[in-house]
Amino acid sequence: MHPAHPAPIDLRRRALLGGALAAGALLALPRAVRAEEAAEPQVVDLDWADTTRNRAVPVRLYWPQRARPETPVPLVVFSHGIGGSRLGYSYLGRHWAAQGWASMHLQHVGSDRALWFGNPLGLIGRLRDAARDGEAMDRALDLRFALDRLLDPALQHPSIGRPAEAIDTRRIVAAGHSYGANTTLLAAGARVIRQDKPVDLREPRLRAAIVLSAPPFYGEGNLSTILEPVRLPTLHVTSLEDVILIPGYQSGVDDRIAVFDAVPDPRKLLVVFDRGSHSIFTDRIVSGGVELNTQIKTATKGLAVAFLQQVFEQDGTALKNWQAAWQPIVARTAGPGLVPVASNPQREFAA
Repeated sequence: MHPAHPAPIDLRRRALLGGALAAGALLALPRAVRAEEAAEPQVVDLDWADTTRNRAVPVRLYWPQRARPETPVPLVVFSHGIGGSRLGYSYLGRHWAAQGWASMHLQHVGSDRALWFGNPLGLIGRLRDAARDGEAMDRALDLRFALDRLLDPALQHPSIGRPAEAIDTRRIVAAGHSYGANTTLLAAGARVIRQDKPVDLREPRLRAAIVLSAPPFYGEGNLSTILEPVRLPTLHVTSLEDVILIPGYQSGVDDRIAVFDAVPDPRKLLVVFDRGSHSIFTDRIVSGGVELNTQIKTATKGLAVAFLQQVFEQDGTALKNWQAAWQPIVARTAGPGLVPVASNPQREFAA
C-alpha cells in the first residue's frame, strides 16, 4: 500500500547539484555543526561480555573533546545493520563526537561481519539465522547491557575517565541502520507478541531515537500495534532507492515510510532523499558514486544533529537551515519543524 503523496512541485533544479550544493549546505548550517571533526575524538574499544547470556558485547566509543569537563556529555548508542561491526558508521560517530556527543557503537556478535566468512553457499542461511527472533531480541539486550556497563560507576578508563560521572543521562539516544533500526525501535518500545505474551524490550533511559532505513517487522501483524508503545521523538531517514534484497527479507522505501506512519508519537520527522541505495548510509564510500555518497553522508550527519537540537534544546533553527540547504536532494519530508516537500513526480516509490 502506497502512502499518500503531497502535491507535486517543480523539482527540475535537482539537476544543478554538485560541489556547490555541499559547500552551500555547510555554509547554511550553524557554526557548531560546520566544525567538521575539528577536534578528533578519543576512540576507545571496549571488549565486554554479558555472562548471563554467555555473549560478547564489543563496543567502540567515540568520546568528544570536552571544552568544559564539568559539562555532562550526551550519548548516542548505535546499532549496526546485518553483517556490520563496531567499526562501522564511523562518519556518524566522529561527527557526533565533534558536536559534543559521545557515540557508543555496538557489535552484535550473532549478526555481525562474521556472517560474511565461511562457505559462500551457506551465506543466505547464515543471514536468515541472524534475522531470527533470538538474535533480534539479543541485539536489544546488547544495547541495555552496554548502557549498564558504560554507566557503571566502577568503570574507569585512562582515556575517558569515569563515563558514569560524565554522561548526561537525561540525553541518551538510540540510533541504528537497517537491522539496527529495528533494534533501536525495540529498545524505544516496539512490542511483538510471542506465545500470547508481549515481548517488552523497551529501554527506559532512552529519550529519542534515530532510525536509518528501518525495515518492516517481517512476518508480524499490524505495524501500528507493534509500534504503538513508541512514545518518544523519532527521526526516520531513507531514500527512494533504499531497497533490501535479502531473500525472504526484501523491502523498500514504502516500508520505511510505513514505519514512520505507524509511530504514534507526533514528535517524529521523516526525510526521504531522492537518491541513494540502502548501503549509502554505511561507511561504504563508493555506493552511489563519490559525489552523491559524500552529499548524503554530510546531509545525514547534519540532519541528526539538527534533530537532536530540536528535541533537547527546543530550537528548530538548525533544522530549518538544514532543509533550506539540502532540499535539492530531498524527495519528501514530514513532521513538525519541516516544510512538507512533495515527492518528485518523475520518480515512483519502490514497491
